[in-house]
Amino acid sequence: MTSFAFSPSPIIALPIADSKKMFPVRRVYCIGRNYAAHAIEMGHNPDKEPPFFFQKNSNNLDPSGEFIYPTESNEVHFEAEMAVCLKAGGTNIPENDALNTVFGYAVSLDMTRRDLQAAQKNLGRPWEIGKAFERSAPIGKIYTTKQVGHPNSGAIVLKLNGQIKQSGDLTQMIWKTPEIISYLSKYFMLAAGDVILTGTPAGVGEVQKNDILEVSVQGLETITVNVL
Repeated sequence: MTSFAFSPSPIIALPIADSKKMFPVRRVYCIGRNYAAHAIEMGHNPDKEPPFFFQKNSNNLDPSGEFIYPTESNEVHFEAEMAVCLKAGGTNIPENDALNTVFGYAVSLDMTRRDLQAAQKNLGRPWEIGKAFERSAPIGKIYTTKQVGHPNSGAIVLKLNGQIKQSGDLTQMIWKTPEIISYLSKYFMLAAGDVILTGTPAGVGEVQKNDILEVSVQGLETITVNVL
């Protein structure tokens, strides 16, 4: 039996809809600017950019329904996303085989300390300080492919205090789920337990304490997140 110098951190696990079993998380990948209108609103040309990725930490995923406004930031933005959760992986996965690695899908958020991210961009530095902070990825229950298939169309909507702020459709993703998985697998060895956030539609904006976020992806549940 392996002996540790101190107790290891617990496995991060997410709830699965209509199941007592939990989904153990390995890694979290996020694709940037994967909706054309969002790329444009952030000042980029989506027609000229190959996909790019950044990572969050597994313990940034949070199914509690609460988002604690982080310290050291005065501008925190919401980004509604669909999460792809893998049951298998590998390297150099062909696009036509990529969906066979998917366990299920969930509604999620990529909360961003936009002021800190912008400062890092200006310095040409990585984004983790703006992206990979505690509880920065609220997420709902995972719906298996047996329950929902492979969502490739349908509304993705975010309401802030009851008002629609983001309204898009999964068909607007520049890089579709099979392409994302295949491309990622060229650079990383994907595996069961990996979670991929697939990008956000236009309309990202700022949150304040006491705000209520409601995020939905057609065919999945609506999650409610309270900003504390």
